[in-house]
Amino acid sequence: MIGRGAAVWTRTAGTGPQRVLPDGCTDLIWSEAGPDGELLVAGPDTRARLAPGPPGTRAVGLRFAPGQGPAVLGVPAHELRDQLVPLAALWPGAEVRRLAERIAEAERIADAERIADAERTAEAERTAARQAVQGRLLEDAALGRLRTAEPPDPVLAAIVAGVSRGTGVAGIAAAVGLGERQLHRRSLAAFGYGAKTLGRVLRLNRALDLARTGVPFAAVAATAGYADQAHLAREVRTLTGVPLGRLLQGSGG
Repeated sequence: MIGRGAAVWTRTAGTGPQRVLPDGCTDLIWSEAGPDGELLVAGPDTRARLAPGPPGTRAVGLRFAPGQGPAVLGVPAHELRDQLVPLAALWPGAEVRRLAERIAEAERIADAERIADAERTAEAERTAARQAVQGRLLEDAALGRLRTAEPPDPVLAAIVAGVSRGTGVAGIAAAVGLGERQLHRRSLAAFGYGAKTLGRVLRLNRALDLARTGVPFAAVAATAGYADQAHLAREVRTLTGVPLGRLLQGSGG
C-alpha cells in the first residue's frame, strides 16, 4: 500500500469479458496480454465496462483512491474518464520502457528472492511470486512520481467525506469555502467527475459491499442512503448495466 491511498490487485481473465464497476478510482495496470505485455491506465468510470481478454490472461494493477491518481499520472482525472490508455501516452517513453522491462523480468527477480528449492517451483506459487514483484514495481514507480508531485488539493478529503455522508453539492461547497462552480472544477480534475456523480459511485460501492454480505436489499437501500429499494434498483442498473441480483451472481455479460 502507498499509505492508505492505493492498493495492489491481481486478476486472471476468465472465459468471458469481466464487468468492471465504477468506483471513483484510477488504475495503473500491467497486462500480460500480447507477446511483451503492456502498461495501461484505466481512468475513473461513470458506468460499468466489460474488460475483454483471452482466457488466462493475467494482470496486476495498482488502484489509486479517489483523487490520488492525477498526482501520479500527471494529468487531470477527467482527461482519463471512461478510458483505457497506454501509460506511454502519459509518461515519457523511456520511463515507461524501463518500467516495462523491469516488470517483464519479475519472474527472474522473484526466483532470485526465494531460496532455491525444487519443491517451490509449482506454477501457482511462481505466478503469485511474480505478481507480488510486479505489484511492488508498480508501487515503486508511483512513489517516485509522488515524491516530485504537487501536494494534494486540501479540499479533496472533505469532498469525499461529504459525498459519503450524503451531503449535497451546495453543502459541501459551503463547508470547504468554495463556490459550486469552483467545487465542480476541482472535482473534475481530481476525481474525473463532479461531486454529485462521485457520490453516486461511492454510494453504489457501499451498497454492493452490504449486499455481498447477504443483507436484504431493502436494508441495503436504507443503510446506503437510497430513498427506497426501487431507487437502489434503478441506480444499480444505470451504473452497472445489470440488475442487482444478477450482479451479485458474478455475471460478466
